[in-house]
Amino acid sequence: MIPAQFDYVAPATLDEAVAALSQHGDDAKILAGGQSLLPVLRMRLNAPEIVIDLGRIPSLQGIRDDGDAIVIGAMTPHHVVGSDPLVAEHAALISKAVTHLADAQVRHRGTFGGALAHADPAGDLGAPVLALDGQFVITGPGGTRTVPASEFFVGLFETAIQDDEILTEVRIPKHTGWGAHYEKFVRIAHQWPIVAVAATVRSDGGSLAEAKIGLTNMGSTPLRASAVEAALAGGSDASSAAALAAEGTSPPSDLNGDASYRQHLARVLTRRAVLAAAGA
Repeated sequence: MIPAQFDYVAPATLDEAVAALSQHGDDAKILAGGQSLLPVLRMRLNAPEIVIDLGRIPSLQGIRDDGDAIVIGAMTPHHVVGSDPLVAEHAALISKAVTHLADAQVRHRGTFGGALAHADPAGDLGAPVLALDGQFVITGPGGTRTVPASEFFVGLFETAIQDDEILTEVRIPKHTGWGAHYEKFVRIAHQWPIVAVAATVRSDGGSLAEAKIGLTNMGSTPLRASAVEAALAGGSDASSAAALAAEGTSPPSDLNGDASYRQHLARVLTRRAVLAAAGA
């Protein structure tokens, strides 16, 4: 299908983008990489009066070291994030998850912040950022605020970003030296995950001292496997801890599998992800 007619602007600065968004309100849509928005427009599931393209704002792109955190600009393409040495060293879980995201074409066009702002519970980035205790920097007419990942994902395709705000960057606390693994289950290559598990672990003296685990497509938002984390911290082995992975989850039922099947997958994949992250 052909999208409904809309106006188009490409601001050169963040201030211009915020002003345009404030002016048009609900009638505007933000364009990042376009991998989520363009199909929606083509199917006429949304018909904005104006599309605001963030692609010409240099300040929204790039990766930098900010002391205790790695900062990823919202408009940074996935392939840049996946190949960046700072991310690989200090946030290995992000590097591993990005390599599983769609195909090479999408990774070159899609953006890190755009995917997170879209907030698809089957997206590959929400669970890793949640597991790493990421923070989202959001800018609007009232200034800039920072939202922790635990409060960013509000519901199905819904985030803490207000209608007149723009996600500008994502801060990932450094997890230098932590083992990491992203275990994704699909029926065909490049598919959205039926279930995926993002695990990062810290070892001390050969024993697992701490684990952080995020679940993909196990509810309306990315989830932390808190029961598994607590069990591992308490000395449980990977198999015993992974048996708790489905606690507190409400996965969907669809043609790829019903809720009980996804809960079974979560337990199996969590065990695999923890063992792989620990180098076992």
